[in-house]
Amino acid sequence: MDLATFLVQCLNAVQYGLLLFLLASGLTLIFGIMGVINLAHGSFYMLGAYMAFALSPLFGNNFLLMLLAGMVLAAVFGYLLEWVFFSYLYQREHLQQVLMTYGLILVFEELRSILVGNDVHGVPVPDWLAGSFSLGGLMQYPWYRLFASAACIVLALALYFVVNRTRLGMMVRAGASNRDMVRGLGIDIRRLYRTVFAAGVALAALAGMIAAPMASVYPNMGASVLIICFVVVVIGGIGSITGALVASLLVGFVDTFGKVFFAELAGIGIYVLMAIVLVWRPEGLMGRRA
Repeated sequence: MDLATFLVQCLNAVQYGLLLFLLASGLTLIFGIMGVINLAHGSFYMLGAYMAFALSPLFGNNFLLMLLAGMVLAAVFGYLLEWVFFSYLYQREHLQQVLMTYGLILVFEELRSILVGNDVHGVPVPDWLAGSFSLGGLMQYPWYRLFASAACIVLALALYFVVNRTRLGMMVRAGASNRDMVRGLGIDIRRLYRTVFAAGVALAALAGMIAAPMASVYPNMGASVLIICFVVVVIGGIGSITGALVASLLVGFVDTFGKVFFAELAGIGIYVLMAIVLVWRPEGLMGRRA
């Protein structure tokens, strides 16, 4: 493998890992703080992709404005969804959580089929991000993929600031450690949960909107990323945003270079990584020790 090819694969791994972080960070917030096993999280990713397909004709080249509008719509949807459904799950057994969130997957898929059909759709790359730049020789790298990586880095920094430097973040971290203590301090834990859930849905939808121009928008696309998201959460440590970032990048590199060097075994690479991490640290890379 020459240097240019290696550099392209590194960029692909980072871009995939950062996009996966956007998706997994929302899941680790919901799973780690609210204690809900949300199998419908992949459906929020699909929701974002289909929103990009529906909104792109309306916004044209105003791609950033489209992303902002999509995040707001997804956050409102997540807030209402938590109020109507998820608020009843906190004291339930995990089996009931799994059954209800799996039921939501079926509902979302049926609604998607009714509203937009079962065809495969494409989302155009905005004109100002079209094309590619040279990495030496004949190797080219798309500007849009570089934009996707940069956008994910900005959002990761913003998420780190909110979680570690704001009052809301302090309440979120406290809620992840001891929910009863947070409730005892007079904090409205229900509103906190709704805010966290809405943020998780918005992050997952944003990941879908960013990914849509790089891949097709197709039925059941959320199922392909759901298990990988749970793998990232387990590797990084439940409830840890930093752990989700580290785990996402590790999964990105293992998956990308596994497909290059071990194409026939690429599908099991991330699960081997998860097994190694769990043998070494059962609580995950950044998880709290029991």
